[in-house]
Amino acid sequence: MTTEIQQAFAHPEARSVATADAAMPDRISLRDHVVEAEIGAFQQERGRTQRLCFNIVVELTPHDAPVEDDVDRILSYDKVTEAIAAELAAERLDLLETLAENIAGRILWEPQARRVFVRIEKLDRGPGALGVEIVRTRRDGAGTGGGLEDVPHPVVIYLSNDAVASADVSAIIQEFPETPVIFCVGLPDAAAPVTGAALAQRRIDLLAIEQNAWVLAGRDRRCVVVATRTELDWAMRHGQVCVWAPSKIVLDAVESPAAEPQDGVALALWFARLVGARALVTVGTDAPLSAEPPAHRLALSR
Repeated sequence: MTTEIQQAFAHPEARSVATADAAMPDRISLRDHVVEAEIGAFQQERGRTQRLCFNIVVELTPHDAPVEDDVDRILSYDKVTEAIAAELAAERLDLLETLAENIAGRILWEPQARRVFVRIEKLDRGPGALGVEIVRTRRDGAGTGGGLEDVPHPVVIYLSNDAVASADVSAIIQEFPETPVIFCVGLPDAAAPVTGAALAQRRIDLLAIEQNAWVLAGRDRRCVVVATRTELDWAMRHGQVCVWAPSKIVLDAVESPAAEPQDGVALALWFARLVGARALVTVGTDAPLSAEPPAHRLALSR
């Protein structure tokens, strides 16, 4: 067996050692950390959890001062397990590759981390373990954009159908100069198809909301319809006017919203909490009586 094949099937720590430079960096490792989570692109993987096995090695930047047995001066093992837990809780994902990228990026936010090896395996998809392994360094771009404090905190604005249909909808949008902002809409006035299956009906109703989002985007060229957290983050950072298409985020949520698509304001409030919004504003309909983040109503006078 060649050295390259041995390295490919070895533990990430062996690969780290084999590819290290002459300086031989310090490392911390997590071995055979098993967590149950819902993940996968296939329909049979939805609505059920499966075991994931994590093996992670982090190469560290040398200390510029003695550690002196002070836990605050080292990269704690907890940071590695917390990165796994945080990314599993953030959203439901289809791909192990995406999960590995997100975990590696979160670990590389830590000042001491300079290179990370991440292996994730599904233990319940067959007779063996099916998985991916990635290697990321700071120069790959991870860890260069700051930490969680850089995540935008938008204002979420819910527009009623009367507001969407208003002749002055562009003027309504212009009333919210704050950036970033994300607009939400509800079901259109036209009735959606009805089916007796709850799961199918939920998808149909979410798609109907997305059609309404495209109606709004068609009425004001500044509006960009967005469906994923990645798209939202990019659009907000670049000052775009976002309109939320809810299907993917709702269906992929680790904790699905209790609100049904028929209650557009409640769904917008759930979304506002999910994205860490500063406030929820409703236009042309009542705001929630009590809400976190704060909810405000703007009357539609046109």
